[in-house]
Amino acid sequence: MSTKERILDASLQLFNEQGERKVTTNHIAAHLAISPGNLYYHFKNKQAIIFALFERYESRVLDILQVPEERALQPLDKLRYLQDIFTGLWDYRFMHRDMEHLLLADAELHARYRAFFRLCLQRVQQIFRGLAEAGIIRISEADIASLALNTWIVVTSWFSFLRCNLLNADVDAISPELLRGGIYQVFTLERPYLTDEYREAMNQLQQQFIPRPSWLEADEETVG
Repeated sequence: MSTKERILDASLQLFNEQGERKVTTNHIAAHLAISPGNLYYHFKNKQAIIFALFERYESRVLDILQVPEERALQPLDKLRYLQDIFTGLWDYRFMHRDMEHLLLADAELHARYRAFFRLCLQRVQQIFRGLAEAGIIRISEADIASLALNTWIVVTSWFSFLRCNLLNADVDAISPELLRGGIYQVFTLERPYLTDEYREAMNQLQQQFIPRPSWLEADEETVG
């Protein structure tokens, strides 16, 4: 593995474990047992590392959001899309913990993210069209646009939702299982559009995930 790739891997690990704001380029260099000069040879600053990590994440997501050309979509395809996307959220969780700060700090990254958003929205719309063509959902073109946007909002804000609503405010309490609970919510969004033929199959897939974490129940000591 090249030094550049090692820097990116180590940065991702440290950003996820400690939070991007707490990690400096010196921390990254020390973690890798290389000189700061060696790091700066590959990346001029921490923003450049973050941008490169976003490029990795962008490529991963766009690879996931592909509609197969040789066959119709099946219910398990929808499950795979969501599982792979939420796994990506976990693997790059530092971004989703603090996305607003990252985008405000780097105009170039912000512009790249907006382009990424538009492309993802197009891909998600294509997936819903594929589900409609396969007879899994029945939906108008106007509702496809709205459903795709609502899906994006749920997926990209789910990590922030967990952070804001964990009763003990412990970021480390967020687990892959809790994060995948967002899959249940995405399935719920499209439930009104399911055809009778596929309703039971899709509902069974949804039931694999947490419908309502126990910590969302009202706490009598904190209400009033």
